Amino acid sequence: MPETSEGEREAIEIDLLLEGIYRLNGYDFRNYVRSSIRRRIHNRMRLEKLPTITALLEKILYDEQAAARLMKDFSINVTEMYRDPSFFRAFRAKVVPHLTKLPTIRIWHAGCSSGEEVLSMAILLEEAGLLHKTIIFATDMNAAVLEKAKTGACPLSRMQTYTKNYLQAGGSREFSAYYTTDAGHAYFDAALLRTVTFFQHNLVTDRSFNEFHVIICRNVLIYFNSALQNRAHELFRESLCGFGFLGLGSKESLTFVDALHYYDVVEPTEKIYRKKKKEIL
Repeated sequence: MPETSEGEREAIEIDLLLEGIYRLNGYDFRNYVRSSIRRRIHNRMRLEKLPTITALLEKILYDEQAAARLMKDFSINVTEMYRDPSFFRAFRAKVVPHLTKLPTIRIWHAGCSSGEEVLSMAILLEEAGLLHKTIIFATDMNAAVLEKAKTGACPLSRMQTYTKNYLQAGGSREFSAYYTTDAGHAYFDAALLRTVTFFQHNLVTDRSFNEFHVIICRNVLIYFNSALQNRAHELFRESLCGFGFLGLGSKESLTFVDALHYYDVVEPTEKIYRKKKKEIL
């Protein structure tokens, strides 16, 4: 029998850990990009003071709090208001004129994390005179970050960056008019989130739940392998109405996925696409 290398043994351990997570609580990370998952596993091993991945699997099987900590590690929560300001500037110029013609606008923010980009879009739509007729569904697999998103609060230390982003994104008002502050946080006007519904949804395992004019999923799919990206794009295609818009992150693209032929490119640099035709869902 050929000798098993250290790397091969680690790959087997990771497979077993991810399979255990899936069978334990239904979260499926088996098709996430392995390098990203591996870094998070090793970081959790260090924090838990565990010598092997197998020891980590044993711990999460019998310790619910340890399992929750690992799930938090696997949930990607890197976000900021008006992240990539040029995307929002392009959205304002290329997408908003089409939305003005609709009696009601339905938008899905998939993988919304702690809600900063949802707030960004709400402000953009308010300035375009469209927020009052918009319904926004903001989803994430992580319940804890959704609870944070519902508060509309952001660290005060981030507001200088967010103000700069807002202005670069084409904001037309005093950004400070949208929030109040205390010693540590900025609290955005509750009216901005009045039309937003936050709830848990897992792009890996859950199905379509409505038909949308816009789907925003930015900087989430980079953590999926190609098979999982195709699965997510099939979900988005099913969920977009005819001639609906899809917005992806700066490092994401439709170029190498099966769904490419269903879309026209609206803004190639900012990864904004438009579905070509209406389909029966």
